[in-house]
Amino acid sequence: MIRLFVLDVDGTLTEGEILLDGRGGETKRFDIQDGMGLVLLRRAGIGTAFLSGRASDPTDQRARDLGVPRCANGAADKLPLLRRWADEDGLTPEEVAYMGDDLPDLECLSWSGFPIVPSNGRPEALRLARYVTPRPGGRGAVRDAADRVLLANAREREGIHHP
Repeated sequence: MIRLFVLDVDGTLTEGEILLDGRGGETKRFDIQDGMGLVLLRRAGIGTAFLSGRASDPTDQRARDLGVPRCANGAADKLPLLRRWADEDGLTPEEVAYMGDDLPDLECLSWSGFPIVPSNGRPEALRLARYVTPRPGGRGAVRDAADRVLLANAREREGIHHP
């Protein structure tokens, strides 16, 4: 049973593009369906968190807007933080889904019980995935992942152990 859904941001929750304004500000594009996926997970009692290697004000804002309680921005080494969150919640790796797309996510994908990669993820990440979303990062991949996690949990409650 998945109880915590943690995701990378750039390339997963976004297309991976960063728009700089030349004055130190930046903007990011977020898919509204991805946001609904995170809301649906929360309504089902599944914890959500953002774990980004890059510090970004738009990421903080999106976490606040969606009610995502844990948002680590600028995490150079992601796995220790992911493990700490799991420990704080009393969870095993099998109860944690992690979604990432690139090299900084490989350790977290390997550690989690349900590694998820968007369809446009790097080959190294795709090889570790238990589920590859039909849509690319920033274009509904998080919604695809959320739907799959909800389905997997429903099946497990029914005694069916296939994701």
